[in-house]
Amino acid sequence: MRIRHALAAAATAASVISLGLVAGAPAQAAEYSSALKIKGVQYDAPGSDSNKCSGGNAASEYLTIKNYSRTATVNLKGYVVKDAAGNKFTFKATHSLQPGDYIKLRGNRGSDSDAKNVVYRQNCNFIWNNDKDSIYLYKPSGARADVHSYTKKANDRDGNGYINYHG
Repeated sequence: MRIRHALAAAATAASVISLGLVAGAPAQAAEYSSALKIKGVQYDAPGSDSNKCSGGNAASEYLTIKNYSRTATVNLKGYVVKDAAGNKFTFKATHSLQPGDYIKLRGNRGSDSDAKNVVYRQNCNFIWNNDKDSIYLYKPSGARADVHSYTKKANDRDGNGYINYHG
């Protein structure tokens, strides 16, 4: 009888501990019900940062957004990307992502291309900080689709300036 009570108490304690771990999980680990998710970010463009529109490397900083749905095509029009400081980009044009397709949101000026899976922010300033930042993706309704925070030290162990979130 004592063994059963000890096992039951241990199971209850394990449940409480595991619930505590779930409740204490960071906000960026939350999974949102969205087909679109942040696949990865090149937060630190290779080379010395230069946000000059001509000859700068802001286009080498990009965010990859992927449609993880197996069946639904998603139109990016109205989706919003923000950083921790409130800098934001709103997809104003229609860009349809087929299931499994992705798009790279790049800095600098350029021609958007569905064929090349690229949208330019039409802004030569960098949006992501090189040391740490948060990336928010919002649906046109304003609901959060995905969020990730990073620090260079904790999340970019190989130091290449790229972090992969969803495979």
